[in-house]
Amino acid sequence: MDYKIISLSDPLWLQTLNQLKYDIYHLPEYVNLEAKRINAIPEAILIFENEKILFLPYLLRCVNNLFETKIEIPLIWDIVSPYGYPGILLNQAAANTPEFLQLAVKQLIFALRDREICSAFLRLHPILNQGLHEVLPLGLCQVSGETVSIDLSLSTSDIWHQTRPEHRNHINRCKRHGFTAKIVRLEEYIDKFMSIYHETMNRVEAKNYFYFDYNYFENLAKLHKNIYLCLIELNNQIACAGIFTECCEIVQYHLGGTNSEFLKQAPSKLMFDYVRFWAKERGNKFLHLGGGVGSAKDSLYNFKAGFSKQRHLFLTLRLITDPEKYNSLVELRAKSLKTEAQNLLESNFFPAYRSLN
Repeated sequence: MDYKIISLSDPLWLQTLNQLKYDIYHLPEYVNLEAKRINAIPEAILIFENEKILFLPYLLRCVNNLFETKIEIPLIWDIVSPYGYPGILLNQAAANTPEFLQLAVKQLIFALRDREICSAFLRLHPILNQGLHEVLPLGLCQVSGETVSIDLSLSTSDIWHQTRPEHRNHINRCKRHGFTAKIVRLEEYIDKFMSIYHETMNRVEAKNYFYFDYNYFENLAKLHKNIYLCLIELNNQIACAGIFTECCEIVQYHLGGTNSEFLKQAPSKLMFDYVRFWAKERGNKFLHLGGGVGSAKDSLYNFKAGFSKQRHLFLTLRLITDPEKYNSLVELRAKSLKTEAQNLLESNFFPAYRSLN
C-alpha cells in the first residue's frame, strides 16, 4: 500500500475523480474556494494498493497561530473537510474490500503524522459513505446526526405523497397566490441573493461561520456547470432563493434564505418542491437537503424531514494522528480559556484545542 499527496494543480486530481463517483465537494475548484475562505492550503491524498484506491480532499490549517503564546517551529498542522459533505471516495474494488479501508485509514494516519499533522476532522458524505462506521475501527467514526434526502427514483406521485400534509398545503397555497419558481444563473443575482441570505442569517442569529462574502459567491458562481440558483417570486419580487449543486446524479441544497416579508407564506416549501421535480427530470437520483444546525434534530431538520421519509446517518471521522502534540495543544488551549484540559477533552468539540469555550 502506498500514498501520494496531490496538489491543486496536479492533473492526477481530476484523473482520479474520473474513476470514481463523487460530489461537488471533491472538485479541486470547490476545495480551492473553501481554502481561500478559511485561509488554508487545499490538498488531497490518494492511497492505493493494486487496483484499489481511496481519495480524500482536505484543507490543511496551521495550528501555530492559534495561541497568544506562539509555538516555535517546526510548524504543526491539522486538516478539516471543506464546507459540506466531502468524505472519503473509494472505487468499487476498494468498496468491496473492507480490510482495504481499515488498512488505508492506518496509512492515512501514518502519512499525516509524517507531515506534522496532529489531527483530522472529516465530515463524511451521507450518501456516498453510507455504512462506513460499520467497517472502520471502533471509535474513529462517530454518528453525528441525521440528514434528509428525497429519492428521485420514486414516481412523482410517490414523491408528492411522501410530503407532509402541512407542506403540501403550503405549496398549493403558494401556487394559488401566484408565486412562481425558476432556475437562474447565480452570477446574475449575487447581490440579491446575498441580501436575502444575510437577512435570513441575521434573523436566525446564525454563527459567523455561516456568513459568506461577495468574493465567495462570485467564485462559487464560476462553478457554473454544477451551481444553480432557484428563485421564488411574487409580482417580480424575490420571496425566497436557494443555491443548489448538481454532480454525479446528486443534487445538494447548499445555501438559501427567505425574504422576511414572505415568511408566513413559506415560499421555501415551494422552492424545494420545484427543485425536486426539476432534479428528477434531469436524471438525478437524490436531492439531499441536509440536516439541522450542527446536525441537531431542530426546527430546520423537522422542516426538511417534511419532504421525504428517506434518512441518512451523518458520520464524522475524528483522527488524532499525533497524541503527544494533540495533548500539548489541548493544554495550551485550556490554559488560555482558564479551564482544565480534561474539560476540553470530554467535550464533543473536535479538535479540542480549537474549542472557543
